Amino acid sequence: MKKSRNIICIAAHPDDEALGVGGTLIKHVNFGDQVYIVMLSEGEESKLELDKKDLNRKNKALEWSNLVGCKLYKVFNFPDQKLDTIPLLDIIQNLEKIFKELRPEIVYLHHSGDINHDHQVASQATLTALRPMNKFGLKTEIRAFETPSSTEQAPYIDHYIFKPNLFVSIENEWNVKIKALKIYQNEIGEFPHPRSLESIEALSIKRGIESGCKRAEAFYIIRKFWN
Repeated sequence: MKKSRNIICIAAHPDDEALGVGGTLIKHVNFGDQVYIVMLSEGEESKLELDKKDLNRKNKALEWSNLVGCKLYKVFNFPDQKLDTIPLLDIIQNLEKIFKELRPEIVYLHHSGDINHDHQVASQATLTALRPMNKFGLKTEIRAFETPSSTEQAPYIDHYIFKPNLFVSIENEWNVKIKALKIYQNEIGEFPHPRSLESIEALSIKRGIESGCKRAEAFYIIRKFWN
């Protein structure tokens, strides 16, 4: 019988998990894995226009997790778009507590070259908490994901470029991914915005073409360990 694995997705804000890695998280659930979502911010504080603030965004993150079969494990209240104002050690130590308790086999994190600075901080904190000589003897596989409107908006130079080396077919998970994504309706843009449904579909098809399937999500394996 296949052993269930603990999977954690570390996201800077609600909707990052749905946009960037949603299909793959659904696939993990379908394969019997336990999938946990951790968010560093509620993602609304930096919006200046009151009519654009979504006061229910945290609840939508919970609704998304429940719909796809994940567990919303923790939503921190670190300031939106100001993660760099928090001592990095504070974020690292909070993540270490979670990793100690859940002991994940795989962790998904933001691509460190994203143009969104919160994503960069989230990635750095996660990598530090999971450094090879970590406190808990974890040999966790680390996979970076792309986030529409943050990854592809960065300059097309080496430090920022997302170079995937792992592709996950999400053909069977596609309909559920889109149904769940619509929970975040306020965060979905109009085409050709990269967070429009048309653009998200185009990206899945592009990644599918690159890997020989109809639809896919792409990742960069930062570390993989064979004991």
